[in-house]
Amino acid sequence: QVQLVESGGGLVQAGGSLRLSCAASGRTFSNYAMGWFRQAPGKEREFVAAITSSGGVTYYASSVKGRFTISRDNAKKTVYLQMSSLKFEDTAVYYCAVAGSGAITQATTYAYWGQGTQVTVSS
Repeated sequence: QVQLVESGGGLVQAGGSLRLSCAASGRTFSNYAMGWFRQAPGKEREFVAAITSSGGVTYYASSVKGRFTISRDNAKKTVYLQMSSLKFEDTAVYYCAVAGSGAITQATTYAYWGQGTQVTVSS
């Protein structure tokens, strides 16, 4: 079993920045790849970014590449999502998740999810 708690969401103006955090407990955090997804009202949950267990490789959706950065601190059991140059269309609930086996960009690969944190970007 694993528990994930996201934090850092909020209201920000377009062009601004936010850093999301996801604190994990209950399992050996450093053994697992981690991902961030988001879901806007009326839309399906979509992949945002992922990072391998060691942090050596990262993956990004094309819509956020160059603006968002995923990182992790295995000693703190925390994964981060630094978001810059935020756009109105980034508004969504952001979720972190623990990856299992499968394609790292697919939500079905992820076994455990946090409760989500709301990010609202005003235009």
